[in-house]
Amino acid sequence: MTTASAPPGDAHRRSTAPASAAVRDPAQLWRVPVNYGAVGATQAADLLTYPPRGYRPLEKRIRVGHGEDRWEYAWMRVMSWGVQRGAGFHVTPIEAPPAATEASYIPVAFDAAGNPVQAATVGGGGEALYTPEGDALVRPGDTGMLKAPLWPKAFPVRVVYIVDEPTRRGAAFGTLPGHPLAGEELFLVERRDDDSVWMTVRIFSRAADGPWKLALPALRVVQWFLVRRYLHELTGRIG
Repeated sequence: MTTASAPPGDAHRRSTAPASAAVRDPAQLWRVPVNYGAVGATQAADLLTYPPRGYRPLEKRIRVGHGEDRWEYAWMRVMSWGVQRGAGFHVTPIEAPPAATEASYIPVAFDAAGNPVQAATVGGGGEALYTPEGDALVRPGDTGMLKAPLWPKAFPVRVVYIVDEPTRRGAAFGTLPGHPLAGEELFLVERRDDDSVWMTVRIFSRAADGPWKLALPALRVVQWFLVRRYLHELTGRIG
């Protein structure tokens, strides 16, 4: 049973527009594909054993709390750029024309008996929903610029798929040209039978082309630090 996927309409969004031009003009980023080939590989059960060739996998998991309030808080944070903001990034969502997102796949969710249920992250007419704080929940095809403190440039990422099940919700973010890494990050929140709430971070990555290859050891240190921040961001006070 598949409940998450990369958008099937992604092909028509893979424009021939030069990536360098789009990076200089963030409004054009919706026209540029991600800078890696194994889109959606963070879903693979054997990712840690058989990652895409040339990429390093990573998976970390932490219990972030217990109960309905923690569950709602955690998955909404994950699906509204909240984890990235909590880790210290300034996030600028980039609006794309409707043609870039209208074919995006919102996966069908199923209950414990296998019956399909309405997706939690999409309104009845297909419109985006919002958190109580007014932040839009992400959908496949959404793009964001992540600006780290004390760094002059923002790094672009795209939502490549979402997981929308009754007890599992999350989003995967793929890198775009201009990002120091090439690869994908999945932030997944799970609610277990004992009502505990867990967050998992799954990643595969390598250095992007160019001078970033020389900086790979430093990039791994930064990545390790960020993963720790991601995992602990959801354990604090709700609200």
